[in-house]
Amino acid sequence: MDNKQSDCEAINFELIEKIRPKMPEQTLLYELSDFFKVMGDGTRIRLLWALEESEMCVGDLAVLLNMTKSAVSHQLKVLRLAKLVRSQKKGKNVYYSLDDYHVKTILEKALEHVCE
Repeated sequence: MDNKQSDCEAINFELIEKIRPKMPEQTLLYELSDFFKVMGDGTRIRLLWALEESEMCVGDLAVLLNMTKSAVSHQLKVLRLAKLVRSQKKGKNVYYSLDDYHVKTILEKALEHVCE
């Protein structure tokens, strides 16, 4: 953790004291930053957007996005470790889907923001 002291004096100390207790723990903010790093990759966004429409297997995702199965698998692993997608084996294939409705909501709100 960063224990550096500010080199400034507060102008509005009351405001600082009001906001300070509302600030999430620093470790949680680092986790949030890592989340956005994962989401900040164009390929992973394309995968998430496809999975927002339907669960899909690696091969279908590779064809849809014009990628290799290896590249898709690598990115899906990153997304799975970040708890953004989940997998389910059906017969010989593994199907991927968004982990929960939060991921869908984040994608939709982000697109809404970009389109404004």
